[in-house]
Amino acid sequence: MKDVNFDEYEVGYNIPAKPGMDEADIQTPCLIVDMDQLERNLDKMQADADAMGVRLRVHGKMHKSADIAKMQIERGACGICCQKVSEAEAFAREGIRDILVSNQVRDPAKIDRLARLPKLGARAIVCVDDIANVADLSEAAERHGTEIECLVEIDCGAGRCGVTETADVVEIAKAIDAAPGLKFSGIQAYQGAMQHLDEYEERKKKIDIAVAMVKDAVEALKAEGLECDIIGGGGTGSYYFEGESGVYNELQCGSYAFMDADYGRILDENGVPISESQFGSSLFLLTSVMSHAKPDKAVVDAGLKAQSVDSGLPKVHGIEGVEYVKCSDEHGVIADPEGKLAINQKIRLIPGHCDPTCNVHDWYVLVRGGKVEDVIPVTARGLAY
Repeated sequence: MKDVNFDEYEVGYNIPAKPGMDEADIQTPCLIVDMDQLERNLDKMQADADAMGVRLRVHGKMHKSADIAKMQIERGACGICCQKVSEAEAFAREGIRDILVSNQVRDPAKIDRLARLPKLGARAIVCVDDIANVADLSEAAERHGTEIECLVEIDCGAGRCGVTETADVVEIAKAIDAAPGLKFSGIQAYQGAMQHLDEYEERKKKIDIAVAMVKDAVEALKAEGLECDIIGGGGTGSYYFEGESGVYNELQCGSYAFMDADYGRILDENGVPISESQFGSSLFLLTSVMSHAKPDKAVVDAGLKAQSVDSGLPKVHGIEGVEYVKCSDEHGVIADPEGKLAINQKIRLIPGHCDPTCNVHDWYVLVRGGKVEDVIPVTARGLAY
């Protein structure tokens, strides 16, 4: 883990805990990571990727932590994805050496920074969906004497970035291949729109369409003499489809490591929530009861400023008969009809959406067996440029 001089920090002022503390003494609201469960999640995903014969390129935009990314790479991940140049820079400075910005980079200043990424010792890969982007990337790479690898992005159902026609894939790929300072490295094809569909068969139908599009593009590129080192995509809700397709060779899963409430509810092939059958929750928003003036409800200190609720409210973990029902800036209301909760009681909440929740915190408190094992920074926290 990253070395932190804890003597420089005061618990409750600029850090929520220190190693060796009891979980009950951690200052709230803060993010805690159950290390036993995190390690199980990381081991399972890497084992699944290995069994399918594909690479795992973990998505760093989820946890934004160089320390956790290194844990994933130590287990066999080939590198990371992220979404912003600033994230890529933060990871590169912490020693991550294989980085895909799985997004388009168009602003001249950002392109210039992307071209300098190899000077930090990192492989720099980016997505392209417009042939006009190629010249700008090439000019910057030439100017800095570096190489930028490029993936042509296919819109295979997400309806966001990417081209939809194989002819466009080929045209852009050929332009990249001919451009000084650039290297054509393959295809980006992430079907994000289906990741949270509840039913296994619904997700499979959507992925079948994506696989057919990608296969057609790969064959057309091969006919032009262009090979794909990377054929990437796949998320926590679909990776087994892409991994077993015979077409994809890299997975880009992120949320499996922490497993939030929204992902956790989707069903596997047997109709069981994946949070029960595949990956358990390892990330929790730890919160404390600060008021119980109303006999049927408790108020906790984790409100909107401590989490994202775009994918739904958090779930109370490990306590039956209570439910997090609403929140305001600094308060969360938990329905407690049987009066189970007490003042200052610590409660673990499973965030509705882990990515943006992690992005509003500075630290992860790593816990094992009720004790704080370590405290690590959220390396790329807040970086959005």
